[in-house]
Amino acid sequence: MLTNEQMSTFRSQLQKAKEDMEKRLKENDHFDIENGHYHQSMGELSSYDNHPADEGSALYEREKDIALNDHAEDELKNIEHALKAIDEGTYGTCQVCGKDIPLERLEALPTTTYCVEHSPDQVSSTQRPVEEGVLLPPFGKFEYDDTDNVAFDAEDSWQEVAKWGTSNSPSDFAVSPDHYNETYIESDDRVGYVEDYENFAANDIEGRNVTVYPSPRHEEYEENLDEEDTMSVFGDLKPYEIDPYTEEVAKEEKRNHTDDK
Repeated sequence: MLTNEQMSTFRSQLQKAKEDMEKRLKENDHFDIENGHYHQSMGELSSYDNHPADEGSALYEREKDIALNDHAEDELKNIEHALKAIDEGTYGTCQVCGKDIPLERLEALPTTTYCVEHSPDQVSSTQRPVEEGVLLPPFGKFEYDDTDNVAFDAEDSWQEVAKWGTSNSPSDFAVSPDHYNETYIESDDRVGYVEDYENFAANDIEGRNVTVYPSPRHEEYEENLDEEDTMSVFGDLKPYEIDPYTEEVAKEEKRNHTDDK
């Protein structure tokens, strides 16, 4: 049980701490977060002419100010809660179990109204800011990463987004790309397919029921084959493989199909 003198000492300490905290928050406008956007605190009108690195620095400072303001406001609430406990005559006892809080603990932490056993801050959070994700390897976090899967994976997702623009420039590459739309890593990778002909041809695993979808890529593919004077990227087909792909056989199959109807 605290003596009247000890209670008066703690009241004076808490009252002074409250005045100091309120003065600090007033003088710095709650760490300058009273402004709606961090540009206002820097005198900026927009992000248009700012370098992305400058924007990142400004955003970091803004997030730090918000964290410091939250910490200061929480401290002020704890001070006010402790002063209220003094007025109600419960200061110095744990509000959970009712046992006396050791004097040494109150001297180290005057705002506490809990004993060590019932302090709400028993576990340190292991959650990290989502921004720290950029420190991890870019791939290996998703289902198909680091596998031989040919599905649309995280790397394909990145390439699909990167084609719309990144901070890279031609000077960032060992071999300068031909176009600014290709200024991202592995821009020549095929997205969603492995071989060129997979982009316009649909067939089963045995090569039956081939359907070709006309497209600029298909025309380019045929022109490349003609230039090389070959029937496929694997070379000329064997005699028993040629027939199913000839126009004569296709016409004959179409006539048979019509007759069956």
